Amino acid sequence: MRKVFQEELTQVGEDLIEISKLVTEAIQNATTAFEGADVDLAQDVIAADARIDFLQNGLDERAIDILALQGPVASDLRMIVGSLRMSASLERMGDLARHVAQLARLRYPSTVIPEQLTATFKDMARLDLEISQKVTLLLETRDLEVARDILKLNIHVDDLHLSVFRAVADPSWAENAATTVDVALASRYFERFADHGVSVARKVTYLVTGEWQPEGF
Repeated sequence: MRKVFQEELTQVGEDLIEISKLVTEAIQNATTAFEGADVDLAQDVIAADARIDFLQNGLDERAIDILALQGPVASDLRMIVGSLRMSASLERMGDLARHVAQLARLRYPSTVIPEQLTATFKDMARLDLEISQKVTLLLETRDLEVARDILKLNIHVDDLHLSVFRAVADPSWAENAATTVDVALASRYFERFADHGVSVARKVTYLVTGEWQPEGF
């Protein structure tokens, strides 16, 4: 029974890694579609989100079965409960990548972002992709230096998010209402994507150390 239990735990970890890799692919393709007004690629991202949802549901069902049938305690219990919460964060990251792709599809053949903010959003997209890649690496290695890197990257995303809202609130802002809404939504999507990456990093840190540090590492 113990061998079966350990195999189930291992599978939960592997499922998290697989979902994380799909999320990375989603944000990479979504931002490419977003920056280049690529409606076909945007549609691919939107369709592919169903796979992330399917895997998350499967992982959660497996984890709940382990809780019900195996009665894990101590570190194993933390692993199962943490995995349930991490899968929710990863699924939400996939949703946010889909939202970015949906904006690209909505405004096709135009791009979503006005020229004066193109560089800002390119930086946000780059940082989100790096965070997503590091989340996968963290799940594979449980290296807490990677967790700290994620937190640092998120600080830069927050700064860029704030700069977008400052630009929109500036008296010189001359874009129409639709563009203003698009900019605000897109910035929020990128910012929340990074936040969910931080959430995963904090939960992995808890699994490794047994100590919950919600405000940092």
